[in-house]
Amino acid sequence: MGHKEDLLAGAKKSLYEKGYARTTARDIVALSGTNLGSIGYHYGSTEALMTTAMLSAMEDWGDAVFTALTGPGIEGEEPMVGFWRRIVGSITQHRPLWLASVEVMIQAEHNPQLSAQLADGIEQGRRGMAALITGTPEDELDDQTVRTVGSMQMALMSGVLTQWLANPATAPTPEEIVAGIRALATPSRA
Repeated sequence: MGHKEDLLAGAKKSLYEKGYARTTARDIVALSGTNLGSIGYHYGSTEALMTTAMLSAMEDWGDAVFTALTGPGIEGEEPMVGFWRRIVGSITQHRPLWLASVEVMIQAEHNPQLSAQLADGIEQGRRGMAALITGTPEDELDDQTVRTVGSMQMALMSGVLTQWLANPATAPTPEEIVAGIRALATPSRA
């Protein structure tokens, strides 16, 4: 690996360990084995390097989510429970990635390049979720299904993620998530 790749690896490592806001150029240099001048030479600024690291982390996160969602279920397990078991497993196994995905949203508010990438990633996520839930290939989905099924699945995942990151001890189990979804789908009449 060259200095540019080493810097990116160091920036991502610091992003996962310390977060975007607490990472300094010196942290990156220490983790990459390079020097401060390398940041300016290869990326122009620490902010540009951290933007690249955030975008790379978003790709890693997308890969981890895809793997979790398309992984094999446990034989005899209800598919919806298995789906949520894989999501929760991914949150616990890849916590730094999921935390970085939350931080991306915060940083995107002040970074147009990151904001555009995040918007594109969310749209891809909606489409992927809709395809997974409906069993329809992504290129055959209509916009309404993406906007309804995909958006709601993304919203559910965001809410579950928030609970698992805040306090895993009280976060809902996959079985509780599925029971809640079913209760919402058939509300009682008051």
